[in-house]
Amino acid sequence: MSSDLAPSSASPVPVPADDDNRYKAVQAKLKALGSALDDAGLDLEALVKSVQANAKRAEDVARDIGTAGLDAKFVELTGNVSVALGGAAVQVKKLSDTAQETANLTHRSRRTHSKLYGALDDIRSTRREKTPRPGFFNR
Repeated sequence: MSSDLAPSSASPVPVPADDDNRYKAVQAKLKALGSALDDAGLDLEALVKSVQANAKRAEDVARDIGTAGLDAKFVELTGNVSVALGGAAVQVKKLSDTAQETANLTHRSRRTHSKLYGALDDIRSTRREKTPRPGFFNR
């Protein structure tokens, strides 16, 4: 019962957390986070299928060793492995669903951020004159 799954990227953190809150930086961070979550969702779906397949194989092995007349403790232990893998598959599925929900919310946040601040960024970035930083007039 082995798995051929491997992480899809070398870095688990898609972008560094920093205090750069400029429009384009926030858009880039949201895009990177959404992409990382999409990738994680695909990897988790593959993991669910792999764990389910391993649980089924362990169940089949438990049945086969029971039929072969091995000691009942081995049948029970192998059955326990099958049950544990089945439970793990359920939990990985929940994690996968959460990752997908978070990815969807991240994509929606990026669109909302663009809708709210995109035009302002276009105006600010095409001006020749310097403009005050956000929050300057709130003092």
